[in-house]
Amino acid sequence: MGKTHARIEGRLRSFIEAQPVFFTATAPLAGDGTINLSPKGLKGSWAVLDELTVAYLDFAGSNAETVAHLRENGRITLMWCAFEGPPNIVRVHGKGEAVFRDDPRFTELLARFDGFDVSQNGLRAIVVVTAELVRDTCGYAVPFMTYDEDRTLHGSRFAREDDESLSAYFEKKEDIATSIDGLPGLPLPLPPLRA
Repeated sequence: MGKTHARIEGRLRSFIEAQPVFFTATAPLAGDGTINLSPKGLKGSWAVLDELTVAYLDFAGSNAETVAHLRENGRITLMWCAFEGPPNIVRVHGKGEAVFRDDPRFTELLARFDGFDVSQNGLRAIVVVTAELVRDTCGYAVPFMTYDEDRTLHGSRFAREDDESLSAYFEKKEDIATSIDGLPGLPLPLPPLRA
């Protein structure tokens, strides 16, 4: 049934890279803090950087819970499910970090997402996750569902924003600079995009 893997390689890596959606889970240290679970999509917006490191592009949204939790404690779990083909679930448990636009590593990391149009979707940061535990499980109870295509609404909404207007958008949102639980979220004002 379940198996622990030392590395993200071979069929495991191929599986992760082929999925159209994955999920992130984070939580603050406070026992009564808000647990966050988020779906992530958009083809080409995540990458396996090496045998123990994955990354994804963090886009504009209504909150910044994942970023806030990572800034506080770094704990994160990523999960990919097979909705087509043989059943499978892969989880990467690890430590994550939000690499912001003004970080010297940002441009080099962004180059790993070759072919992804970063002028769309309001790119805020790149989340880098170092795996501490990699497991796959059967996924027998996950239903079959088909992937038709990425939604274009998010991209068309945020493509019309420049750095200044995107920063202004974030500053108006209640749970961007500070999380639901009052933790530091996305640093504002948003630095210019260094692509």
